[in-house]
Amino acid sequence: MPDKYKFKSKPLLPANWRTCQKKHKRSAAVKHLSTVFFKYVVAVPLLLYILYKIIGGPGGAASHPSKTAAAVSPHERLDSVRLQKKLWDKKAVQTLFDKQTFLNLESKNFELTHQNQKLNIETSLDPSLQRFIQQKLYRSTSRYIGIVVMDPLNGRILSMVSFDKTNPSGNPNINQFPAASIFKIVTAAAAVEKCGFNRDTELLYNGKKHTLYKSQLKERNNRYTRRITFQNAFAQSINPVFGKIGVHYLDGSDIEKYATAFGFNRNIDFEIPVSPSFFSLTEEPYHWAEIASGFNTETKISPLHAALIASAVLNRGRLIEPSIVDQIANQKGEILYRHRVTTVNQAITPRASAVINDLMGATIKSGTARKSFRGYRRDKILSRLKIGGKTGSIDNQHHDARIDWFVGFAEEKDGSEKIVISVLVAHEKYIGIRASRYARLAIKHYFRDYFNRQTATLKKNQSS
Repeated sequence: MPDKYKFKSKPLLPANWRTCQKKHKRSAAVKHLSTVFFKYVVAVPLLLYILYKIIGGPGGAASHPSKTAAAVSPHERLDSVRLQKKLWDKKAVQTLFDKQTFLNLESKNFELTHQNQKLNIETSLDPSLQRFIQQKLYRSTSRYIGIVVMDPLNGRILSMVSFDKTNPSGNPNINQFPAASIFKIVTAAAAVEKCGFNRDTELLYNGKKHTLYKSQLKERNNRYTRRITFQNAFAQSINPVFGKIGVHYLDGSDIEKYATAFGFNRNIDFEIPVSPSFFSLTEEPYHWAEIASGFNTETKISPLHAALIASAVLNRGRLIEPSIVDQIANQKGEILYRHRVTTVNQAITPRASAVINDLMGATIKSGTARKSFRGYRRDKILSRLKIGGKTGSIDNQHHDARIDWFVGFAEEKDGSEKIVISVLVAHEKYIGIRASRYARLAIKHYFRDYFNRQTATLKKNQSS
């Protein structure tokens, strides 16, 4: 055979089949042992080492608690808790408190025990304002007093002071009383939006200002007819004007729509239970006039709810949920509840809220609250504020107490600070301190403290 056909190396296959099989088994066994060796001798120890460094080893995250419970910020604790469980809502918080819990508190914080654990309750109250108002209460001639001061932008209650002669543990701020002329705020807002009223809209009426007879609702213009602007009718709280608005410009459905928008017949989500303010309407036009003017004892509202209505005037028509608890934490510092700013609804348009703001300002300057605020433009504190309000008064159903309201606001002329205030006083035989007077005292005290803090901060910054 020629040399070119001879093999120049060993044959590619072994001489027999059995030898071939042994070789393949030996090769597979070696490969398997190599895999096992790498998996259990190299990979597993390496993985354990990495976990050790991350969790508990020297240099690991757990071995360096650089942020202890005390060092972690409240917002970081809140985020941590949110990952573990959902924060409580106000309905859950309501199970902690009864109606006496926040009765005339003097401290901002307090503790309570719930399900064998201590909870730290941080309220929104301003202790200085709270103590001041309590000291000013004139109890001897009053059956009920309820005073609520609130930040209108976030709904935080700055003061909630009450007195109940009939029940020392009662809290008039969450109870309902005849709304009286406070309801004119609702009627005025409806007239602005639906009928295009403005401050200078001219209106007519006959008879006395604070009566409401059916004859006064007739559309007539004679030598006894008086002309008045919408602003002055609101400021002076003229019943026949607002009665005629309810009958001739609006109707029952309009009044009901705006009453609902402002929160009547609706639950108020608060940290303690509050009964809804009550409103009802019949098909009788004269009843529309009574409701629109507040000339009835059927429509009822709480001082808390009245403060919310005032807040809508400063919030471009937005109704804000109230809150008296900033946060609740357990002993470990974990946040269980935190107040969040919540808009209930857009009650009225920004334009309507601006008009109502002006109407309430006229009540202070030339209307039913002018005596209580006499000289405020010369006052060192009050002269720096824009103040507005609405008064209301009516006998209760038994005619043995006089319901007296002031609902209003105060805001800086050259700044952003503002508050709303609601005051209810049920006078007995004699009139003591009027609701509008309490409002003046509270507004002045709050802004005196505020301006003093501003001055102190400015001096500190200048000296540093």
